Amino acid sequence: MSFSSLRQEIAAAAARMIAEDGLDYSTAKRKAVRLLVGPGTLPRGDVLPDNDEIESEVRDYQALFMGDTQPARLASLRQVALSLMELLEPFRPYLAGPVWNGTAGEHTDIALQCFADSSKEVEIFLINRGIKYEVGERPDFRGRGKVEALYFVWQDEGVMLSLYDEQALRGALKPGPDGRADRGDARAVARLIDDMADTAQGGRA
Repeated sequence: MSFSSLRQEIAAAAARMIAEDGLDYSTAKRKAVRLLVGPGTLPRGDVLPDNDEIESEVRDYQALFMGDTQPARLASLRQVALSLMELLEPFRPYLAGPVWNGTAGEHTDIALQCFADSSKEVEIFLINRGIKYEVGERPDFRGRGKVEALYFVWQDEGVMLSLYDEQALRGALKPGPDGRADRGDARAVARLIDDMADTAQGGRA
């Protein structure tokens, strides 16, 4: 098998695990490599697909095998995310991850990022509203290791809330290499919901 062919096979296998099992990209990629190459060292060559390649495969897989369920699931998750973002408005919440980019599936949690003066303010805010959470870590989107994260359930959906200081917001708004935004505020999420509703109505017309 050529390097380019193996790279595509790894991307497709990882995408299937993400879509079906809700694995994160890093875990799915490692499992796909073990499945296709076996344990040990990877063959020489640039065979590991990047996240953009895997995301493209996820979209293709969902369109082919989940076209009758995934759009409704995505719409529901975005509605739940928007309701929480409206509650968290004092802390500048942004939606990221699969619910934002449109590849969310059955096992996807909502990934939010808040930009606040103090993480304790966010924690106290949740406590005062009776929201029980666990404290953990999430990768820093700036590539600086980990940031504090709060894990909890909102309207029966899992939420991962990453906490950043307000200075991090400037870098957060820069588009990615493909020109797409990596996250969006409540207004952007509301537009996505409206666009999905318009598309669904057009399909029924």
